[in-house]
Amino acid sequence: MQKQQGFTLIELVVVIIILGILAVTAAPKFINLQGDARVSTLQGVKAAIQSANSLVYSKSALAGVEKGDTDGKATVDIGTGTDLNVVYGYTAGTVTDIINAVDISSDDWTITESSGAVSIQQVGAPAGCNIIYTESQSEGALPIFTSGAKDEDGDALLMPTASEC
Repeated sequence: MQKQQGFTLIELVVVIIILGILAVTAAPKFINLQGDARVSTLQGVKAAIQSANSLVYSKSALAGVEKGDTDGKATVDIGTGTDLNVVYGYTAGTVTDIINAVDISSDDWTITESSGAVSIQQVGAPAGCNIIYTESQSEGALPIFTSGAKDEDGDALLMPTASEC
């Protein structure tokens, strides 16, 4: 009787092929690093806008324009050389004002506006992978951040998930 010393070459090749098939089919579903990175980047942009808005509101309050005119609109000098349009003391929802307040590059981001709301998306990202900044709607109200992504009920999410990105 011959004693077996180890695995044959064919057995090893079969195991390697099976592991390769599993890696190609299963791993991308569990490891979505690109989507996670895009979500993290959007969270960073959101935080940058919120921080800028804190400073803008402070400048507006110091200038006495945080309440704005009858429609809440005013301008404030934030030290960039260009006056910033504000609505109830916070950055207005226009592409120009977001770029001015946050100093964000339009080379890396696609920034579009629609009646007081600005959509911010990385260049090359899927359609639902964005955040939407909506300017303040009334005195004392904060600007609103939502996402282009929707939950199963059709409601907008606050931030997109990695699967949308």
